[in-house]
Amino acid sequence: MSTTMPANPEAIFTYGAPQLKFGPGASDEIGFDLSQYGVRRALVVTDPGVAATGIPERVAGQMAQFGIEAHVFSGVHVEPTDESMAAAIAYARDSGPWDAFVAVGGGSSIDTAKAINLLLTNPGELMDYVNVPVGKGTAPVNPLRPLIAVPTTTGTGAESTTICVLDVLSLHVKTGISHARLRPTLAVVDPLLTLTQPAGVTASAGMDILCHALESYTARWYTSNERKRPEQRVPYCGSNPISDMWSEKAMRLLATSFRTAVRHGDDAQARADMAIAATFAGMGFGNAGVHIPHANAYPIAGRVRDFHPKDYPAQEPMVPHGMSVALTAPEAFRFTFEASPQRHIQAAQMLAPGVDQPADAAEFLPSVLIDLMKDIEIPNGVAAVGFTASDIPSLVEGTMKQQRLLATSPKAVTEDDAAGIFARSMELW
Repeated sequence: MSTTMPANPEAIFTYGAPQLKFGPGASDEIGFDLSQYGVRRALVVTDPGVAATGIPERVAGQMAQFGIEAHVFSGVHVEPTDESMAAAIAYARDSGPWDAFVAVGGGSSIDTAKAINLLLTNPGELMDYVNVPVGKGTAPVNPLRPLIAVPTTTGTGAESTTICVLDVLSLHVKTGISHARLRPTLAVVDPLLTLTQPAGVTASAGMDILCHALESYTARWYTSNERKRPEQRVPYCGSNPISDMWSEKAMRLLATSFRTAVRHGDDAQARADMAIAATFAGMGFGNAGVHIPHANAYPIAGRVRDFHPKDYPAQEPMVPHGMSVALTAPEAFRFTFEASPQRHIQAAQMLAPGVDQPADAAEFLPSVLIDLMKDIEIPNGVAAVGFTASDIPSLVEGTMKQQRLLATSPKAVTEDDAAGIFARSMELW
């Protein structure tokens, strides 16, 4: 990669992942899994939509045979906010104590469970732990309790990562908390739980998998960072040999399963491939990091006005996370191409095997992404979800607050650069 090497380059990368249990029926064994940690009282965390399927109650119900008292909290907000997380934390605190937590749902449920676990084991308030400059970026001082993550959507990879994402309502920005202690103890990935995921959710969540893999694969190489002291090391250390392995595997799985999973939701093999791709991509980006598309996604989601996506709950306006990431991805990868041309070309080849590279190699990956977005009915750019050119300054302001993410970009990003990416992303085709 073309990133300028620092005077004292990093020579160490880190890697972490939860224990993993994968396969049809894996969610039926959670009571046994919790019993191995000596758990006697567990809180199951989910959202109303997932609760309506009966899955969380089924997961909770099979814990009794192992002497575990389980309760279900179904108040998770889809696309969590600081207010919804604070309410969930208050509920858990008032109804506790809890020996462990089980998150059943998409990234919203898993991230809310991470926040509950953090604040019930450590002092302070939510904003103390939110990344700077939005929050104080305080590191937890105490260990967390066991957290089992059970994804019912194929996208966020939250079951693998150290990240907790939320909207800060007063600032109209999406941000997060990042620390190694937030990583779930065990990821239970049961593809059978994803069979009812609607096409629109599958498309949006799948774009999140795809961008996780692409952004971690094109992130700045770990040795291009300045050497850190042990206490300075963070989960996002840049692309490295191990994260590359997971990202590449995720992209190859997506190439054969993504369109099928959207069009034929009852295809068990496609669903299984998407489920494991989400976990693999999480194991990649949860260590290497993500960059520009995710940094742009946070203000897009945080400043939404009146967009209601297909197949999501008919509640307040929202741009789903995976969709918001996808909307500027083609332009972001045009921008980063010169930093690592071969990586971008290889990614396009993995996602679209057999497709000829265009004369302008910089167009290869963006064109592959746009063709996919058309096929699975992702909106045609930022304007399609309600933004105009007059919104670009506020969107750029939100992006530039995501310095934890932008630091992972293979190419430095200025305000003008971000504005250009947003302007060219108003309409993608």
